[in-house]
Amino acid sequence: QVHLVESGGRSVQAGGSLRLSCSAAGYSYIPHCVAWFRQVPGKEREGVAAIDRGPGTTSYADSLKGRITISQDNAKDPVYLQMMGLKPQDTDMYYCAAGPDSYGACSDRWYDGTEFTGWGPGTQVTVSS
Repeated sequence: QVHLVESGGRSVQAGGSLRLSCSAAGYSYIPHCVAWFRQVPGKEREGVAAIDRGPGTTSYADSLKGRITISQDNAKDPVYLQMMGLKPQDTDMYYCAAGPDSYGACSDRWYDGTEFTGWGPGTQVTVSS
């Protein structure tokens, strides 16, 4: 079982930038496939970005391309989600999720969340106008 913890969420003004991090908790580890999702009560969960740490392949939600970047320094470092040009509609709880732990494990349908079994508690991002 993979245990992940998110950090970096805070209140920012519209147009600002923010970087979230996802780290393994305790004796856990970050798998090859890691993704960021966001959700608030009353709204459907949305896939934000995913990274396959083996080949370094990244995927993004079409609606967010150009404003977000998922990245890592190496296999031992946290996975980051960099967000730019934040908008009030970006206000959400952001979750880091652990998927399959093998090279090229992220599927073409990563955004539906079904292949992710380890979820962090989330970090709140609030964007004011």
